[in-house]
Amino acid sequence: MKYDFFLLSLKLLNLPIIFHLCSVSKKSVEVLDTTLRDGSQGANISFTLNDKIKIALLLDELGVEYIEGGWPGSNPKDEEFFKEIKKYKLSKARIAAFGSTKRKDVSVKEDISLNSIIKADVDFAVIFGKSWSLHATEVLKVTKQDNLDIIYDSINYLRSHGLKVIFDAEHFYQGFKEDPKYALEVVKTAESAGADVIALADTNGGTPPFEVYEITKKVREVLHVKLGIHAHNDIGCAVANSLMAIKAGARHVQGTINGIGERTGNADLIQIIPTLVLKMGFNVLKGRDSLRKLREVSRIVYEILGLPPNPYQPYVGDNAFAHKAGVHVDAVMKVPRAYEHVDPLLVGNDRKFVISELSGTANLVSYLQGIGIVVDKKDERLKKALNKIKELEAKGYSFDVGPASAILITLKELNMYTNYINLEYWKVINENNGLSIGIVKVNSQLEVAEGVGPVNAIDRALRMALQRVYPEIGEVKLIDYRVILPSEVKNTESVVRVTIEFTDNKMNWRTEGVSKSVVEASVMALVDGLDYYLQLKKTLKTSADNYIA
Repeated sequence: MKYDFFLLSLKLLNLPIIFHLCSVSKKSVEVLDTTLRDGSQGANISFTLNDKIKIALLLDELGVEYIEGGWPGSNPKDEEFFKEIKKYKLSKARIAAFGSTKRKDVSVKEDISLNSIIKADVDFAVIFGKSWSLHATEVLKVTKQDNLDIIYDSINYLRSHGLKVIFDAEHFYQGFKEDPKYALEVVKTAESAGADVIALADTNGGTPPFEVYEITKKVREVLHVKLGIHAHNDIGCAVANSLMAIKAGARHVQGTINGIGERTGNADLIQIIPTLVLKMGFNVLKGRDSLRKLREVSRIVYEILGLPPNPYQPYVGDNAFAHKAGVHVDAVMKVPRAYEHVDPLLVGNDRKFVISELSGTANLVSYLQGIGIVVDKKDERLKKALNKIKELEAKGYSFDVGPASAILITLKELNMYTNYINLEYWKVINENNGLSIGIVKVNSQLEVAEGVGPVNAIDRALRMALQRVYPEIGEVKLIDYRVILPSEVKNTESVVRVTIEFTDNKMNWRTEGVSKSVVEASVMALVDGLDYYLQLKKTLKTSADNYIA
């Protein structure tokens, strides 16, 4: 009643009614995650029912408004998901079922897709319809008016069953460029039918950002309903297009975790969300607290898919805040924002300094600080260590992936190194049954062990010998092992680089070895890994919890 009186007062005062543009939601953007639906359409991407439930709960915890659970009319697994997810109480997210507008030759009451959405027993439906006249006439084989009727009837039918509807205007940007009048007719029809949100889809993913901005702005001027964006990444602009659409007035964004999806993928919400909050000043999800969960969410989805995390992924990748050049490291240690666009902690990430042939002494100083050693970057001993590191990199080492080996070199130059491991001899005998026998003489102790492969055999023999004196070695586990050819293969004597990652469940560290023999390179990396642990625990007496070297 009071609201009606307010609108009447505006009319009497001859003031324009622009309430839908000036509400609180103007500075908020709602997120629809389609990882479970559009993301699953990517090549080599597959979710089990348990995977889908796990991700849905993760997204709810993150704070997304809508989770597009799947297409219930397309496969039994998606239908089962909508039944299973009801057993869980979600804190914020609303589950949405996806489908298409009705088929041209059936009524809405008989359409399988629409009725499957209704049977899914959700509050929100996401349906797509053709907004490109080419698709209406050449793909659906209907007239333009028939296509408008199909869209209207489909939305109206779902609304009559109590569902709120998000309409995805498929191929909208392509359609607008070829036939703007008809594309606008499509979204106006969806609005008149009662759609709650209209998402403009760059389905082919080929529209550049400046066109997305201009077209979205024109649509915003003629529609009153909430506007959204659904972008694909075929020209690498899905994130940029999503941001430009929001700049132009969209307040609903669709995408997937890590940008997975058909062909080259969808817009990556892991990149979009922090940019909206930190760069554009919008309220998204549960605020800044949600941003700190982004790296964790990204990692868990990669893990579920069995994919290695992208180290170069903006905001959350291992290298997103990695500094390698000495000039950069020196500046960041003084003023982090000199080379960082945001504080990595805001998105659950960490700063990392890389040791390499491009490093300065500041890089070494930063690593030493991580293990409790304070030294002046002008110390001549650091320069000597750095020169040795650069000489070894010229021979095939890459200390940015095995920094603990570089730290051992530095500790020796600083006279902070204790010789705990003296490997005098090693040999491997390979058996016909696939097993190997490792023989080592270390610290005057001879030990023999059997293992699965030569590296495992030597590792077991080393540990058996060392644990008699250093029982703490038993806490160390090998968690990653990689062999790389660091240069062009010219002959069978080309060198190989072996990188090994270790953990004691409190910290992780990586070492490496380079040799013409892969087994010898492995032994070098193994010895460095155990040696580094003993230096930290016995000589430096530091826990270095969660420190990664």
